[in-house]
Amino acid sequence: MVDRHRYARLRTDAGGTGMTEQVAATGRKRGPYAKTKRTRAAILDAALDVFARGGYRSGSIRDIATAVGMSEAGLLHHFPTKSALLAAVLEHRDQRSIDVLGTDDADPLATLRGLVELARYNASVPGVVALYCTLSAEATDPGHPAHAYFVTRYADTVGRLERAFDGCRELGRLRDGTTPGSAARQAVAVMDGLQVQWLLDPEGVDMAAELDRFLREVVDFD
Repeated sequence: MVDRHRYARLRTDAGGTGMTEQVAATGRKRGPYAKTKRTRAAILDAALDVFARGGYRSGSIRDIATAVGMSEAGLLHHFPTKSALLAAVLEHRDQRSIDVLGTDDADPLATLRGLVELARYNASVPGVVALYCTLSAEATDPGHPAHAYFVTRYADTVGRLERAFDGCRELGRLRDGTTPGSAARQAVAVMDGLQVQWLLDPEGVDMAAELDRFLREVVDFD
């Protein structure tokens, strides 16, 4: 959810005039760049929350600006259009996923274990999961500003997992009767489906455990 205390601090930081730099707790000075970086991060967090609750089309620049405690004009100084803000929010989400999943494709089993860790991490950020589920459904419309993003993202994700499953096949770890391409598409479908079920029943669905069970049905991890 939106961190109101963080935004209160941000409003305090932005309220003065002629404040070109601040002194951090360490005694070092922080110039306009640091202040801008904090402001952009606060806007992205607020946009993620607003879009997660109401979807991209319903979430407004005004709502996001209000959450951060700034004017619409001030927000648009950092993100000139709503679609530009959406792109930044999606990039922000992807970077979080990369940090958890990692980028090393050399070990296919590690890639698949990372997928389970990503599911576990997602359970700690319900707003991010809700945003992804809402936007991915909305973006099936070719006219949606995130349509191309999701087309590319699914292709990249399936491609990366297909390489991982193919690596498992070369290691003799892929179960008989399973093809890398089919396993990759099924893994994405399972993960997306689990996210929806978890949003509806967070206490009854363990995304990481269920995904781990699926992966062990197609890959020998032992």
